[in-house]
Amino acid sequence: MKYADVILPLPLDGLFTYSVPVQMEVSVRFGVRVLVPFGRSKSYVGVVARVHDCEPQGYKVKPVTRMMDAGPVVTACQYELWQWIADYYMSPIGEVYKAALPSGLKAEDGYRPKTELYIRLTPQFGNARALHLALGMLGRADRQLKALTEYLALSNWDRAADMADNGGVSHPVPIKEITREELMNSSHASLSTINALVKRGILETYSREVGRLNNDVEPHPDNIKRLSEAQQEAYNAVLFSFLKKDVTLLHGVTSSGKTEIYIHLIQRELDAGRQVLYLLPEIALTVQMMDRLRRVFGNRLGIYHSKYSDAERVEIWRKQLSDCPYDIILGARSAVLLPFGRLGLVIVDEEHETSYKQQDPAPRYQARSAAIMLARMSGAKTLLGTATPSMETYHNARTGKYGLVELNKRYKGVELPEVCVVDIKELQHRKMMHGPFSPLLLARVREAIDSGEQAILFQNRRGFAPMIECKQCGWVPRCRNCDVSLTLHRNMNQLTCHYCGYTYRVPTECPACGGKELRTRGYGTEKIEETVRDIFPEASVARMDLDTTRTRNAYERIIGDFAGGRTDILIGTQMISKGLDFDRVSVVGILDADSMMSYPDFRAYEQAYMMMSQVSGRAGRRGKRGLVVLQTRNPQLSVIRQVVDNDYSGLYTDLAVERQAFNYPPFTHLIYVYLKHTDDGIVDSAAIELGSRLRQWFGMRVLGPDKPAVAKVKTLNIRKIVIKLENGIDMKRVREYLRMAQSGMMEDKRYAALQVYYDVDPV
Repeated sequence: MKYADVILPLPLDGLFTYSVPVQMEVSVRFGVRVLVPFGRSKSYVGVVARVHDCEPQGYKVKPVTRMMDAGPVVTACQYELWQWIADYYMSPIGEVYKAALPSGLKAEDGYRPKTELYIRLTPQFGNARALHLALGMLGRADRQLKALTEYLALSNWDRAADMADNGGVSHPVPIKEITREELMNSSHASLSTINALVKRGILETYSREVGRLNNDVEPHPDNIKRLSEAQQEAYNAVLFSFLKKDVTLLHGVTSSGKTEIYIHLIQRELDAGRQVLYLLPEIALTVQMMDRLRRVFGNRLGIYHSKYSDAERVEIWRKQLSDCPYDIILGARSAVLLPFGRLGLVIVDEEHETSYKQQDPAPRYQARSAAIMLARMSGAKTLLGTATPSMETYHNARTGKYGLVELNKRYKGVELPEVCVVDIKELQHRKMMHGPFSPLLLARVREAIDSGEQAILFQNRRGFAPMIECKQCGWVPRCRNCDVSLTLHRNMNQLTCHYCGYTYRVPTECPACGGKELRTRGYGTEKIEETVRDIFPEASVARMDLDTTRTRNAYERIIGDFAGGRTDILIGTQMISKGLDFDRVSVVGILDADSMMSYPDFRAYEQAYMMMSQVSGRAGRRGKRGLVVLQTRNPQLSVIRQVVDNDYSGLYTDLAVERQAFNYPPFTHLIYVYLKHTDDGIVDSAAIELGSRLRQWFGMRVLGPDKPAVAKVKTLNIRKIVIKLENGIDMKRVREYLRMAQSGMMEDKRYAALQVYYDVDPV
């Protein structure tokens, strides 16, 4: 008898073995989906990882219920990547499978192809004579006659019938297929009218499967632009680097034309018959990039991200498994999990972005690292592109692990923007600030609008205000489920928790003291938008944050309006800092640089520099240097000067000294161990015990346990243990020790409901 080891979409370690019925032995093989029983009454759709003859001992094996596919839906390379993600990020392979496959491929009822209802003449009325009889039959049924006449016109049957009447042997005019909806719209006929024609036997309906994917744009490689001298040098340097290194970092200043280099590299891979994976950190960026790539590559380009419907993602998945897959996949983090048959190049654009790291739910993988591993497993090359590399990537490039190519000139001679630092602490003391705006910023935005140019205002906090408080007693509304204050969203008249989504109607008086004066503290993007509209009533203002971009079309609309010049001022969070290209932006305002640098994290300065440099890079146009107004209370900080001078190398040097002294990445690996429980006492004792067990193996490498900055989320109390591991340490043994410590602790019945998970290489 044959047995199959199956991956199930469950947070449980290992594979599950089932017997293969005799009638399925030929068809059950690696990569196919099967329906299997689990427990007493449940069933799951799993993926076969292995077929063998070894009968499991100690328990009765249940049989596979049925086959879900004729062929595999997972490739061998994909499964290898899944195993690596599960192993490295300490997550059950079932969670990797659950994250990788679209829901339609994990459901028992499966994926249903999109169909449309078409309409046509019945065979008995498929000639000219019969058609004339039909028209005569409908002499008194005006609506049915109009619908039939319209159908004949739309489908070209009227011209074909005329040709036949004139002695034509065949129909020289091709008969078009018409959907029922198209006929109803064109003839203004009701469904009952169409059904009446069907009942008379004149028309009949039939279903046809139609794809959800748009494949009607032909490729135009002639649209590829010629590279400038600096771009050509960088392009040649990348190719030379690929001869020696599998991974290369393209470190180019903002607006240096990295995308054009990518396009030339993509075309080179297509000419060689290979596929390309192009990763972006945010779904918002795919809008602009899709337009640029589609003008060149047409229907050879596929898009894949979570804003697409599940059915669309299933169709893309199946297309990638077919004989005619997309040659280029453009997508966000999840696109790295798609199947590829002949991958030649992986491009990770804006590789520094923390959005590449999956947080919740598991697996908590870093898409940049997964992309590098995918390329290695496929025999492909990886290009990491950014103006502000992550410390880890830049360190690997500086030490020779990765290739390094630098591009220091902006495209078409556009100058880097002038960065003007404004000390708002002094201005606030002198009462010269207009809300969050300095006089200089307001003056420059006014000049831009009057000149027909655009401005971007950056504030990395959404909502109207971070909190409200009672003026009399200082009461601040807090989330009942999380250890955070509630953010005011005035448009909805709600206080909202950005961790669990809990909402609370804005009170009219303080519940603690009865005071009537509740004031807002701080500025969110919503409040800034309101203030800007008051100051510049003649300007068109838009806001881009999580609240305004919840739907797929919202991205396209906001970006399209700004790129087309229909919006004068764009206000946004970090979304606007990530690689968007706009031609008419002359002024960028960074409203509160200090909020990014005061966060209690060793990466605070690094990420603040990245965000400020990236959003600064949106300013500038050909023939005119852009201006960045950077508002801060600490202009003397070194990171502020490094932003002004565009001195990433100086930032790296400063941070590297600190990181090495205190054993932080890139000189070590970090593992965060999180423990969660509804009872604060239980989670506290569990964390102390687990920390003690871990110190038996790791010694002083273990720090904590301690409470994180937010110590309660969704009613669960949290403790955190930090493990610092030297580069080159045996990670396989580390993972074994971690699991041994956890399993030993979990033998205590008090911890039955305890949640423990690991965040490897956190951001």
